[in-house]
Amino acid sequence: MKIAIMQPYLFPYLGYFQLINYADKFVILDDVQFINKGRINRNYILNADKPLLFTIPVFKPESRSLITDVTVSEDTKLIKKFLKTVQINYAKAPYFNDVFPLLKSIFSKEIKSISGLALSGIKTINEYLNISTDIVKTSSLYNNSNLKGEKRIIDICKLEGADEYVNLPGGMDLYSHAEFEKSGISLKFIKINNIKYKQFNNEFVSSLSVIDNLMFNSRTDVISSLSEFEIL
Repeated sequence: MKIAIMQPYLFPYLGYFQLINYADKFVILDDVQFINKGRINRNYILNADKPLLFTIPVFKPESRSLITDVTVSEDTKLIKKFLKTVQINYAKAPYFNDVFPLLKSIFSKEIKSISGLALSGIKTINEYLNISTDIVKTSSLYNNSNLKGEKRIIDICKLEGADEYVNLPGGMDLYSHAEFEKSGISLKFIKINNIKYKQFNNEFVSSLSVIDNLMFNSRTDVISSLSEFEIL
């Protein structure tokens, strides 16, 4: 059984969805500390020919607040501003009419926590891309928040009976193959291929939210690209 464990990022890049699709079970790590100015509530979209940072505002978290406890701002004008920004920048993208209603549906739900909003976005896009991987949250299961870092990841793998833990390349400096092997677990990483596509008439701008990928590529093509990665 292959298991992946990641924090709930807001509209993460395509590699995140490749990871979900590859895993048999995907665990949302939502009971760890919220990092301000991280990717939990921020990401990038295309603005003409350059990346534009967007932020979904949250109430100022208390010191060491857990992700699951951080709430989204109740100022609906700010959400409308985000959607308007997406509309302005992607209205002429070939698949805008398919994707923009998905974004609006995510924000139309009464979700108070930023982790809930991020997870809603992930699940909505999973459905659009026919990804059926089971998703669970650490705040609802396991009861092992006393463990930290690699030890907790290995414990979750054991509790799930996983024989393979897979992560994105950013985790390569965090985990040890030897420590996982002691528990009979294979440690692997998936690295997205150099996927490029036409973005209007500018040079390709990389490292953007999956929103960008969905706006410029058909659903069929994005589904096909879920397998465009290498195992490290």
